[in-house]
Amino acid sequence: MSSSDDDVQTVHRFYLQIDGVNLAVFLEINGLQVETDIFEYEEGGNNGFVHKLPSQTRVGNLTCRRGLASSNELFTWYMKVASGQIERRNLSVIIYTYGGDEMRRWNFFSAYPVRWVGPTLNANATDYAVESIELAHAGMQLG
Repeated sequence: MSSSDDDVQTVHRFYLQIDGVNLAVFLEINGLQVETDIFEYEEGGNNGFVHKLPSQTRVGNLTCRRGLASSNELFTWYMKVASGQIERRNLSVIIYTYGGDEMRRWNFFSAYPVRWVGPTLNANATDYAVESIELAHAGMQLG
């Protein structure tokens, strides 16, 4: 087993921090991605090769899912945006080790919600009521 395999840890405890305050434990956060578009350039006289050059780089929106909490903070924030009052906040997604130490942090800048989804209500289900919020942002940095 290589030393890099020893560093791999399971992800079981992570938080979404908004403006420096741990908001809640989320069940799932996805959208931690950066993608660079490729511009293909065909050079005249060279039929066996196409140049692939980097173009624009984009970051994905974050989608965060959590059990429905008594606080309506995420819904209220989204409704402000829906009414034209865009309130941008800085976010961090933080993963902690089993021992409680910070393992990894991604910082997101000037984020605001672009979608909120409430829980599916089913009297026959035994699952938790889950809400999700999708957040657009102006870029990310590995902290």
